Amino acid sequence: MLNIDLHCHSTYSDGALTPAELAARASERGVKTWALTDHDELDGLAEARHAAELHGMTFIDGVEISVSWRKHTLHIVGLKIDPTYPPLVAGLQQVRSGRGARAQKMADELAKVGIRGVLEGAYRFTTNPNMIGRTHFARHLVESGQCKDVKSVFNRYLAQGKPGYVPHQWAALPDAIGWIKGSGGIAVLAHPGRYMVGRQSMGSKTMRELLAEFVELGGGALEVVTGSHTPEQYAEFARYAQEFGLSCSCGSDFHGPKESYRDMGRLPDLPLGCRPVWADWETSSVLKAA
Repeated sequence: MLNIDLHCHSTYSDGALTPAELAARASERGVKTWALTDHDELDGLAEARHAAELHGMTFIDGVEISVSWRKHTLHIVGLKIDPTYPPLVAGLQQVRSGRGARAQKMADELAKVGIRGVLEGAYRFTTNPNMIGRTHFARHLVESGQCKDVKSVFNRYLAQGKPGYVPHQWAALPDAIGWIKGSGGIAVLAHPGRYMVGRQSMGSKTMRELLAEFVELGGGALEVVTGSHTPEQYAEFARYAQEFGLSCSCGSDFHGPKESYRDMGRLPDLPLGCRPVWADWETSSVLKAA
């Protein structure tokens, strides 16, 4: 299979590496086609594109939009977007505007269980203060000795139902898909295996309802192979993709060394029978780069 990574994060959102550092890491690990998909943020794309060109990689403009759907927070990746498309730019600005207030509420909730002074610590880990999020809190709590690693912080404090989790109203699903499609991009439902109800997975009934709405609104692909999925989930979501007529995408969801489920360039192949999301792209350029 082509070595393609269509989901990762830089310091412009909650990643630990700059776009240029990500490009170098991807290239060192054999990635040939790469997308930067920062949370609700487009400002790192120019640097990423330039760095990818220097390393001889094909670069795909991307973003990951935070979405509220029913009681769930979803992530919709946009690939091959136009980062200058005004409704997308304005929509993401609106999504980002609530992050500061949410961060204060998270700090207040953590203080109730005896963990104080975390807001200032979390901000120290941000390069872009407008994008403060749970990962920045997690890095501070690791540094201050509360937990051994970022995953442990999420499991203990920041996941849904935990003391520091604060729900937030993000973009609506129709809006997010509309911004992506309006900009010429492809909407991808990211890491579907991570959407939970309490400690249980979303369940097949709700997942099918979500996918039916996603397709009706113009969603085009499902992230089948991603860092947080198990091999069993690769097969499960490949079946969902076939059932709903969706293309299949892959991405590490890399945030930083020692923080991610998978490193860049270390993804397995898509399951047999999957129709790759890049099948409709300028095939010659993707294949040539690979």
